[in-house]
Amino acid sequence: MSTPHPLIDAAALAARLDDPDLVVIDCRFNLMDKAAGPRAWAAAHLPGARYADLDADLAGPVTGMSGRHPLPAQAAFAASLSRWGVRPDSFVVAYDAAGGAMAAARLWWLLRWVGHGRAAVLDGGLPDWQRRGLPLTDAAPAVAASDYPVQPDDARWLGIAALKAALAAGESLVDARAAARYRGETEPVDPVAGHVPGALNLPQDGNLDAEGRFLPPAALAARFGAVLGERAPARVIHMCGSGVTACHNLLAMEAAGLTGSKLYAGSWSEWIRDPANPVATGAEP
Repeated sequence: MSTPHPLIDAAALAARLDDPDLVVIDCRFNLMDKAAGPRAWAAAHLPGARYADLDADLAGPVTGMSGRHPLPAQAAFAASLSRWGVRPDSFVVAYDAAGGAMAAARLWWLLRWVGHGRAAVLDGGLPDWQRRGLPLTDAAPAVAASDYPVQPDDARWLGIAALKAALAAGESLVDARAAARYRGETEPVDPVAGHVPGALNLPQDGNLDAEGRFLPPAALAARFGAVLGERAPARVIHMCGSGVTACHNLLAMEAAGLTGSKLYAGSWSEWIRDPANPVATGAEP
């Protein structure tokens, strides 16, 4: 079954709302108010949309040595897919409240990880949907549970030991956090500021235009090319604070036709758990 483009615009999604193979998933989440996403979904969501919670559905339990959003266990994620009624032939569209699709990009990546290629992110998210005056509802969808057979591809991500080996072998690490966090000038979330030595900085918000939609593929390719040069996408690893917004850069590269990059799932919040891991500040040369 063919893999669609990783982005879908609001008009194209609206035209497909009655398709029996469509599964829409609302991924709105607020780190500062974790009840805000479910509350917003209950008030109004896209017709037929299920709700995915970043902490409960798109991440696993935090441990003493993990990052803030470790990957969910495969069985747990399969259970979420089954609860949402996702079948192997479903076309899954994820959206959230940010035009740049933060948690929605994480769900898109998780679907790819477990072998579900028919997935896309709503370009521009809920704000663009609302700007176009497209329908919303407060009705909970009737969902027939499925039995989803996950087939994980663990070549798509790295743990901390594999990351160190990859960096020693010359692969490139791209940090999606804001430049001030990368340089160590501020750190609003994690207890240590700075970045992994040698990591390049490409903040995820630069992937978007003024309305919160992704740049055209050629512009995205030029943006990543300016930082990565001639590096092959398959030798590029993405990170952020906890492995969520890194998926935004992964999504952008895929949208640009730069396929095959990987996720450092633990990201900065895992790296700093071990005080023996080096920390760099300032800009890389």
